[in-house]
Amino acid sequence: MSAPVNTFKAAISAGQLQIGFWQSLGTAVTAEISAYAGFDWLLIDGEHGVNDLRSIRDQLMVVDPSPSHAVVRISSVDVVEVKQVMDAGAQTILVPIVDTAQDAELMVRAMRYPPAGIRGNGAGVVRASGYGQIADYVHGANDQACLLVQAETTQALDNLDRILQIEGVDGVFIGPADLATSMGHIGEPGHADVQAAIEAAIIKIRAAGKAPGILMADETRVRRYIELGALFVAVGSDIAVLGNGAKNLAARYLGGQGASAKGQVY
Repeated sequence: MSAPVNTFKAAISAGQLQIGFWQSLGTAVTAEISAYAGFDWLLIDGEHGVNDLRSIRDQLMVVDPSPSHAVVRISSVDVVEVKQVMDAGAQTILVPIVDTAQDAELMVRAMRYPPAGIRGNGAGVVRASGYGQIADYVHGANDQACLLVQAETTQALDNLDRILQIEGVDGVFIGPADLATSMGHIGEPGHADVQAAIEAAIIKIRAAGKAPGILMADETRVRRYIELGALFVAVGSDIAVLGNGAKNLAARYLGGQGASAKGQVY
């Protein structure tokens, strides 16, 4: 028995669109509910979400048996963090703020056992190998590793051609909020200059044979990005769905008077 097949990697490699959903609440319950909602992939957020290694592991445990694929975003370009989340069972990792080809190459190596990389080998005692029950795990793990890097600064866009040349980078994810901030348009990801940069990047990434990705809640823009070639697209988040759903439900019964109704008994 060898490492499980990474269905997400196979799909984006074949040019198949994968629709995703962001997980920021840091709970296995929310992840499990989301995992059976019909999304191709779920992003477990270790950068801005309230997650640590244990909560990431717990979410992997409930997503892995589901039809959805778990993508784990780590907090930074960090070799140790890559090793830990992969040992916990992650096969696909999203790395934020990858500004240079050197950053991307380091992450490629961090995800692979020697001689192809520098991943530490603790396979006999980690969840990824079924705690040693998948005897051939170490021989197949490198092939199933999927690296997605985030280009979300002007520096990253300046270096995009070189990043795209790194073998082992499977996809490049554009971060609209950080990119807008880097371009001097903080809080304005819809700014015309930001959108032009995003669209040009998607076209360039796809032309290089890599998978472009993005998070966007606006349906018109989502469809535009897909038309341009985006292959892994997150279309919402657990926080937004809960927040908007709660507001809409309250408005149906309180008519916008929810705040003034505090303390009332019904």
